[in-house]
Amino acid sequence: MNDNTTDTPRVDPALLAGNRRPMASYQATHFQWQVQGGVGTITLHRPERKNPLTFSAYAELRDLFNSLRLADDVHAVVVTGAGGNFCSGGDVHEIIGPLIRLTAPELLAFTRMTGDLVKHMRGCPQPVIAAIDGVCAGAGAIIAMASDMRLGTAKAKVAFLFNKVGLAGCDMGACAMLPRIVGQGRASELLYTGRSLGGEEGERWGFFNRLCAPEAVLADAQALAADLVAGPTFANGITKTMLQQEWAMTIEQAIEAEAQAQALCMLTQDFHRAYHAFVAKQKPVFQGD
Repeated sequence: MNDNTTDTPRVDPALLAGNRRPMASYQATHFQWQVQGGVGTITLHRPERKNPLTFSAYAELRDLFNSLRLADDVHAVVVTGAGGNFCSGGDVHEIIGPLIRLTAPELLAFTRMTGDLVKHMRGCPQPVIAAIDGVCAGAGAIIAMASDMRLGTAKAKVAFLFNKVGLAGCDMGACAMLPRIVGQGRASELLYTGRSLGGEEGERWGFFNRLCAPEAVLADAQALAADLVAGPTFANGITKTMLQQEWAMTIEQAIEAEAQAQALCMLTQDFHRAYHAFVAKQKPVFQGD
């Protein structure tokens, strides 16, 4: 018996209208955005300055990741930078300079905006893969950290350099997230010193999932994203949600939450497709429902 989508009941169009939003046609202003085969690629594109962020770029990235919660045509995201570098952080002239003239309420509005970017990266259901070559500093290092997976190169240089400009290392969730990736002691070293973490060292520490050739890192990240898109995307979104939420749970709470989440996934058509494909000795074709 083969499962097919003709037996799947149609979702009420009124429900879809309020909870689905195609994003492939989105026209980005402050970076490049392209969608192919369900994979959205964000390219930070100011290569002459090593792709620094501006106030407007922060806001647009925040809003894009927030909109991806409702996207029905994007199932994985790759973030990269143009010209052999990932991102040099906040633009010295367009962000750092203006910040020293702002009042406390204005500064808090800025830091909350940058923090919201990380919240929305973690809150969108799509796995986010960073493809990192060259300079990856400040906010660029945070964007890499906030991604679900990181592919790097031997030339990558990751630096949480906030203390180099007289700021604390507790920026955009770094003190919460970085220790969970590389460990408390190593995170402390990076945040206290602001030193660069090289590609090979970053792979040993677990910051990078793996290293790639510079000319292949983006293609490798997009291939990994395509593999995820070919999988059970609804279930992948549940996995991402649980990876995020279980940070604040006890083991007992996590086990119960996972029991509920897995029972929900067992109701999906993708779970049925996998069973029927296994019985028929075929590879399942997942459709994300």
